Amino acid sequence: MQHAAQTSGAVAKQTSKPREVEADLLLTAAARLQAIHDSWDAKWSELDAALVYNRRLWSIFVSSATSPDNPLPVGVRQNVANLGLFVFNHTLSILANPRPEGLGLLININRELAAGLLARN
Repeated sequence: MQHAAQTSGAVAKQTSKPREVEADLLLTAAARLQAIHDSWDAKWSELDAALVYNRRLWSIFVSSATSPDNPLPVGVRQNVANLGLFVFNHTLSILANPRPEGLGLLININRELAAGLLARN
């Protein structure tokens, strides 16, 4: 049964629009960070892994946005790159001073961007 669910999920991702996939990944990262925020004492040990996941995701977004063959308007590409730099810097800040309050910005950025991506579908 689990294999069927995994196969179904894989097919859904293959047939999804790229914006839906990006939104799903952002929401997954936000959910991981939110779970740590909400249960800090029990889940703080998961912080590094969640931040690495989020940073890798944003690295892909920034890399794509700064690619010369990206078809998005230059202004949108610059906004994504600037937002990515903010996410990277804020992540370093959290690593230097881990507190649940620091996660709120990353959670909100991911959720807002995901909402924007889904609204355009």
